[in-house]
Amino acid sequence: MTGGRRRIRIGVDTGGTFTDVVAVDEDSGELVALKTPSTPHDPAEAFLVGIRAALAAIDASPDNLVSVSHGTTVATNQLLTGDVSGLGFVTTEGFEHLLEIARQSVPDGYGNSYFWVKPPRIVPADLVRTVGGRLDHRGVEIRPFDEEGARAAAASLRRAGVRAVGVCFLHAYANPAHELRMREILAREHPDAVVSFSHEVLAEYREYERAMTTLVDAAVKVRVAAYVSRLRRELTAFAGRAVPFHIMKSNGGVLSADEVVHQPVTTVLSGPAAGALGAAMVTRAAGYDQVLTLDGGGTSTDVSVVRHGEPALTTEGTIGGYPCTVPMIDIVTVGAGGGSIAWVSPEGTLKVGPRSAGADPGPICYARGGTEPTVTDACLVLGRIPPHLLGGEVPLSVDAARDGLARLGSALGLDPVAAAAGVLEISAWNQANALRQMTVHRGLDVRDFALATFGGSGSLLLCRLIDIVGVPVGLVPRDPGNLSAFGLLTVDVRVDHVRTHVSRHATLDHAAVRSILDSLRSQAAQALLAEGFPPEQHRFAASADLRYFGQAFEVRVPLADGPFDATTADVAVQAFHDAHERLYGYCFRDRPEQQVEWVNLRVTGIGPIRRPALRSATRGHAVPANGGPAVPPTGRRPVCFDVAEGLLDTPIYWRPDLPAGAVVAGPAVIEEYGATVPLHPGFTATVDDLGNLVVTRGVRKDSLLGTERQQGVLPDTAAGGGEP
Repeated sequence: MTGGRRRIRIGVDTGGTFTDVVAVDEDSGELVALKTPSTPHDPAEAFLVGIRAALAAIDASPDNLVSVSHGTTVATNQLLTGDVSGLGFVTTEGFEHLLEIARQSVPDGYGNSYFWVKPPRIVPADLVRTVGGRLDHRGVEIRPFDEEGARAAAASLRRAGVRAVGVCFLHAYANPAHELRMREILAREHPDAVVSFSHEVLAEYREYERAMTTLVDAAVKVRVAAYVSRLRRELTAFAGRAVPFHIMKSNGGVLSADEVVHQPVTTVLSGPAAGALGAAMVTRAAGYDQVLTLDGGGTSTDVSVVRHGEPALTTEGTIGGYPCTVPMIDIVTVGAGGGSIAWVSPEGTLKVGPRSAGADPGPICYARGGTEPTVTDACLVLGRIPPHLLGGEVPLSVDAARDGLARLGSALGLDPVAAAAGVLEISAWNQANALRQMTVHRGLDVRDFALATFGGSGSLLLCRLIDIVGVPVGLVPRDPGNLSAFGLLTVDVRVDHVRTHVSRHATLDHAAVRSILDSLRSQAAQALLAEGFPPEQHRFAASADLRYFGQAFEVRVPLADGPFDATTADVAVQAFHDAHERLYGYCFRDRPEQQVEWVNLRVTGIGPIRRPALRSATRGHAVPANGGPAVPPTGRRPVCFDVAEGLLDTPIYWRPDLPAGAVVAGPAVIEEYGATVPLHPGFTATVDDLGNLVVTRGVRKDSLLGTERQQGVLPDTAAGGGEP
């Protein structure tokens, strides 16, 4: 059916190997999911190919297209590769060494090194300029702005060939007057420069974090603006009209493409954020309240924590070694995807990642010129994936993969099968370490969580991860290879506004706080109006960053709705004590001499969108008493799950054929269009009422705690999504 009566929304998520696309009919609920190879040389090419293919698959025309949401890795990849040349920095006189001083924090307790060297500067020292003039922390001018020095700084950056400039003056969060004057001077002296100002990017104190976030924004602004602008032009030409076009932000919301080009730093985790949101919606509907999400793609794996249907947020993110102090979903990324390259270290040990074969040339089995074995090659050699991807669209060469693993194995004294098994074991531990970083390192017990795996490669190692990490249950959503693209269709428009207001709780001026919150709410409302949301649809969430006096960093707590007063403040302080105890194991609730300090005030404006409904799975025949599925396997092939046991004659199941209530006992392989789930011996997969695969093990070794304990299989209610 085509024509103007249907309303089609499309989500497009660009990954390192594939671009995932989901289209949904708003009225009928019909949904299609597909993948197309990414085009690293020009990501816009795969974006447009995917939209055309999705409309064809859902039997619609461009006239039916009502919105497109996009998760992009343009900013992420630029920062990960360190491509930040041509960037200049203007700051307050006397603070020219701000980037050298940075922070003293040392990652991972020095790791295995005796010394830790700070990461490379984002701006070389010879491209830093200072301008006289000074404000105090209240925004009161102490020394006037040096107009002549500002003109000289702008002119010298122009002569140096600087293309992008970050401006961060001391205490501009309290008063932007000096930065606004610098804007005028730069526009006159260096009109071709792209400039970011700290009071617009991050209006909160701590000059290093504010400066770095501003510089990151300036560094990615040119590339993000060019990419988004091109997509908008191409989309308009394709549809014959302007189609509402949104970009995923790191904070779990979307923003119109027109606004994102002015706030590119908010997209540094655009792609991974969409996956976490999609997983949150699916797992909560399935009845799981605490979930670890694992999004495995071709290049990397992204891990997050979801509680009560909401992914955890942070403002302490780091991308490619560059701190970005903007609200973002708390995600840990490791180089452990399907395209991660296996290699032998100088010490003669096997390593996997972080380098990836990506989409071009891809793994050896793609037969496109790749010469280094990858995780995908290892899975193919062991029989854990079929000799093709995407239902046969991408043929794979088993012989080429085996030859590559044979070369790798010869350097290690292993045969190809043992080498392949070693590659997958190391990759599983790389992913497990990311899961531990999000849980054990933060005082969370993994046994309280379900593990949701998705992405094209996310479920390949699910059974091994259940053993290593110690989670009681794994869950593989429907269309797992496209869950990030689906997540783009579930996301509200979100705008964040922050202002620093440092005050001890005992002397907090409630009227001043109320005025600031009202001002932030007004800014958020204006942004939502610009996004097309009428006032009656606006929702707001206020929060505050609090700490004990003398602490260096804060804990964020929500603020109750309604006018801010003494009661609201006291409730927030009690919530802070609770959160501090939950995070760090102690609080000073009963020690009034240890004062609480207010630091930042925040307001998030939310424009709600219409979410697609989750479909119930078709319930098939009764499950046989022997625990096997009601649907026969589509075939069999030799699969190696354990080198010691060798190849096992293993049944293969086509996931769309499995109805709700079906049970598959391992060893088995469950295949579908965009993903594969190898089910190891001793594991069971049950299809729940929403079509999710619920994977459990009867007896497992709790490797995480270093002990063995018996873990009973979850009761039958798990098939309906009960909490583990």
